[in-house]
Amino acid sequence: MNVKTLATSGIIAALYVAVTFLIAPFGFTNIQFRLSEMFNHLVVFNKKYIIGIVLGVFVANLLFSELGPIDLVFGVGQSVIALSITIFSAKFISGLYKRMLFNTLVFTVTMVLIAWELNIVLELPFLLTWLFVAVGEFVVMMVGIPVMIALNKRINLEKLI
Repeated sequence: MNVKTLATSGIIAALYVAVTFLIAPFGFTNIQFRLSEMFNHLVVFNKKYIIGIVLGVFVANLLFSELGPIDLVFGVGQSVIALSITIFSAKFISGLYKRMLFNTLVFTVTMVLIAWELNIVLELPFLLTWLFVAVGEFVVMMVGIPVMIALNKRINLEKLI
């Protein structure tokens, strides 16, 4: 890994943690609106962003989650799975908007893992919890599309890392 990739990954991770901290009460319960999840769209621009995003999820869950070590397994695992699916599918989906919409759907569906975690730890009803966390993820990811498009117009996200 070169210095530019390492530095950019560190900045992405730090931004993910900072944004998560700002809304921490709304990022770890059965009703989640973790605004930092919009950074997940970065992998649509360049697959190297996965490092910073996953590191950011790990550190944010380590520092702010009251669910304990299980949140490191489920939260980080869900991110790795969803990001990997999006990266793999990029070869087959043309167009930035289509890839971002696909990414949104992948993250929304894979929230099943977070619902399972909340069911295990907090004994919340599985299907209802999945509905709530999936809706929250969908909203944040959809809001993230125009934000990331606008950011990409200012700084070329494909070549930044």
